Amino acid sequence: MQRADYVTQGRNGMEDGTFQSPSASQGLNGSNLDNLKPTDGQEQVPLDLRAFIDRIPALVWSSLPDGAEDFFSQGFRDYTGFSADLFYGSSWRSAVHQDHIQQFENWWQSLLESQEARTTEVRLRRFDGDYRWFQITATPVQEEQGNKDESGEVIRWYVTAFDIDDRKRAEETLRAAEFSLRQTVDTIPGQVLRMSTTGEIEVANRQLLAYFGKNFEDIKKWTTSGIVHPDDLPQAIEISSKALASGDPYEITVRVRRFDGVYRWFHSRGLPLRDADGRILHWYSLNTDIDDQKKSEEALLSSERDLRLLINTIPTFIGVLRPDGSMLYANQTILDYTGLTPEDVQKEDFRSRMFHPEDVERLREERRDALLRAVPFENEQRMSGKDGSYRWFLIRYNPLLDERGGIDRWYATATDIDDRKRAEERLHNENLVLREEIDRSSMFEEIVGSSKPMSHLLKKVEKVAPSDSTVLILGETGTGKELIARALHRRSKRASRAFVKVNCAAIPQSLIASELFGHEKGAFTGALQRRVGRFEAANGGTLFLDEIGELPMETQIALLRVLQEREFERVGSNHPISVDVRVIAATNCDLPAAVAAGTFRQDLFFRLNVFPIAVPALRERVEDIPLLVEYFVGRFAKDAGKTIRHIGKKTLEQLQRYPWPGNIRELQNVVERAVILSERNTFVVDESWLESQTEESTSREGLSALEDREVEMIESALAETHGRISGPLGAAAKLGVPRQTLESKIRRLGIGKHRQQQPAAELLERRKVDPVRSPVET
Repeated sequence: MQRADYVTQGRNGMEDGTFQSPSASQGLNGSNLDNLKPTDGQEQVPLDLRAFIDRIPALVWSSLPDGAEDFFSQGFRDYTGFSADLFYGSSWRSAVHQDHIQQFENWWQSLLESQEARTTEVRLRRFDGDYRWFQITATPVQEEQGNKDESGEVIRWYVTAFDIDDRKRAEETLRAAEFSLRQTVDTIPGQVLRMSTTGEIEVANRQLLAYFGKNFEDIKKWTTSGIVHPDDLPQAIEISSKALASGDPYEITVRVRRFDGVYRWFHSRGLPLRDADGRILHWYSLNTDIDDQKKSEEALLSSERDLRLLINTIPTFIGVLRPDGSMLYANQTILDYTGLTPEDVQKEDFRSRMFHPEDVERLREERRDALLRAVPFENEQRMSGKDGSYRWFLIRYNPLLDERGGIDRWYATATDIDDRKRAEERLHNENLVLREEIDRSSMFEEIVGSSKPMSHLLKKVEKVAPSDSTVLILGETGTGKELIARALHRRSKRASRAFVKVNCAAIPQSLIASELFGHEKGAFTGALQRRVGRFEAANGGTLFLDEIGELPMETQIALLRVLQEREFERVGSNHPISVDVRVIAATNCDLPAAVAAGTFRQDLFFRLNVFPIAVPALRERVEDIPLLVEYFVGRFAKDAGKTIRHIGKKTLEQLQRYPWPGNIRELQNVVERAVILSERNTFVVDESWLESQTEESTSREGLSALEDREVEMIESALAETHGRISGPLGAAAKLGVPRQTLESKIRRLGIGKHRQQQPAAELLERRKVDPVRSPVET
């Protein structure tokens, strides 16, 4: 078969030693690109560049830094006739002539070790079985460095193979028939020189003279005649001089000036001709114009650089993913935000390093299914910044499809939506709290009273409400401490935000930390999902801690940290959460006594007692009872559908004489019961409901011996606990009865609970501790 036969069979090959470009009818997306196989870790060559490369009159392929091939031009596949699968392994090397296999492997290994451009010559088998000589040149592509004098790491090898079979045959002819040198040299399709052992040019063929537009004498003076570009001349002289001295073949790539004055890249390869004894007789130099090849390589590199530069300068998070969703490339914006390197994002665990573990697990199945459908999709995930903090991002995925409709790449963009997510979450939390508050019946809607103690109290509320100072509300059970707390919130600059209430005495001690600070999924048995705590729900608003004296010691420590540093950690997490919350606390306990007894932290007491407000008991504001009764009668009569027009004077006097140990809550209950039972339009209260308990002796009359024993035990327990009823160290726990039961017995038996707190006061006096002073003052 003639060398041009395979051209006529429809293949893109070489005719008379010249490689033919693909048919123009194939276009940029012709079938000659169908077998391009993607490789892990690298991007495919863009379609337009691949079509351009396929038109280069050479066999072209590229390799990764470790030598693994990842791209072969259409010309290479057409020339060898191999199937696509054989190109991406070692099988394609079977095209190398068996006499050259070891030489080629050694050359390739030395190339990888030297990290420098090199050239070799081997014979490659054509698809019809014929072997032809090729000159193979490998050029490294290195990373750009800030210092232009330094070379970066090799990131890719570009390899070109030119058919030099005719040249080789010409060289053999020259050796065999020196007498016909001129005729043979002049017929060679290339520029040829013969030089003496000292480097003097003896023969130049017509092609070379025509290429440069010079006569033979000018060619002989190539170092001074301006043929070689001034910047490349020193390199050319140095390489040729070393070769003449060593006798080793040489290769020079320089810019030379063509006959029209244009500088073009030229490749010169010099070989020595030796006699039987090995002495050099002549040097022969074959010169090839490789300017088109250099420009195509530079265009390819420039296109890739420009594309990456464009993506890196866009202030948007952009990532390129493989069809399976693994990251192939992340632009500089992502790298700057996450602190990851290009190598980090290509690792298998990049998602767990870049996104919140909860979101990775939550979206694992959904994302995997979406990647198979080849249609755009999106999801919301938290991305980690290089400081370790997470922000919410909207991730949009768009597929790049190949000609057959398969997924070639996924392009992902990320948009910061953290502020929107936090606003939504805050609104959700506030709505939850609002619904809870609506469902929870309040003690009463308005502050009712005009007595002097109440006027003094409301002036304090009016003064401290606009500030963010912590307020400690003191008062007996049922005096309306929560109502004062709500009044403080409504008159503050936080009135438009959430008011969150926590009854510290109503929550089991094992759950109080979770209730206040929230917990992560799996933080303890039963924590099936993450829970937002009351502090987080009240962010920007007010948190009311009722019965603050019932907090366990470990929770007191955590609360002190929140008050001082404005941050906390969820149970089961080590990530601090910053909050802006105003804290209002309330208690009916004697906190100074609890500090003296060691059940309440002194530093927490000082931190809470910034602005104390004492709510007077109902017996201290008797003049407000008529107003309160009128308010409650109107409220409950409306609910019951009754009309009550009058309140008996005797009833009011009776209500004002009663000491109201249960304060306003007890008054509310009595009025509600009387309204329900009322059958007239005049409000009256059964006298039997109000039994005087003002005198302890009166309340003790008629007590049985068993009740006397109960009084003795309760008073003893109260004395030991310094008047504290609830809590692990309170009297109720000491006696083994519920707090509510003990308080009921204290009221029924007429036991003066507060009188039992005197020993604590005496203890404070002995220790000379002023509970309202700071430790420094003490």
